[in-house]
Amino acid sequence: MNTTPDGGASVPQAGAPRLVLATHNAHKVGELRAILAGLTPLAPEQVIGAAQTGASEPVEDGVTFAENALIKARALAAHTGLVAVADDSGLAVDVLGGAPGIFSARWAGRHGDDRANLDLLLAQLGDVPAQHRAAGFVCAAALVTPDGREHVELGELRGTLLTAPRGEGGFGYDPILQPDGETRSCAELTAAEKNAISHRGRAFRALAPHIAQALARA
Repeated sequence: MNTTPDGGASVPQAGAPRLVLATHNAHKVGELRAILAGLTPLAPEQVIGAAQTGASEPVEDGVTFAENALIKARALAAHTGLVAVADDSGLAVDVLGGAPGIFSARWAGRHGDDRANLDLLLAQLGDVPAQHRAAGFVCAAALVTPDGREHVELGELRGTLLTAPRGEGGFGYDPILQPDGETRSCAELTAAEKNAISHRGRAFRALAPHIAQALARA
């Protein structure tokens, strides 16, 4: 926090970063800014991504989405001295016992290779009929403050896995999950439509009041 010459707390400069998101993915920073818009007292420029801080990515060795989200948020809060928010998310396929789960981003062996991950999963489910292709995106959103306060919220988007990708939007497994009640894949939804129902949108909307409280105390 900035201080005045007499040692008192000063009002943060307009536009100064107040919340840092534990992601180096610019696409995700934009998505999270859109989700949080209007839910917290922040202007878009006050929400920054980890890439703008010079922070390195911590080892995510948790065994649940919540554990990994907290690992990332704790590291970033300690590095920046800002209120930090992180999420860990993935696809849980019922017939695979919840896999890929926390391994979603590296299911094919190389982290972040969306197409390889998607192709491998479709091949593994090649002979699974539609009635057994239920799955869901799961997100754990974690908040950590520099003084050690923590909070986690969970969100889920249930649907059915398609047999081939559809749509050009989104990222990750979006082209193959058709949300319940929809005729389109997540990749065929507009950004606003996706944010309104997504696992990440639900988790961050639930976390937003806690973010606002943390910022008020910062």
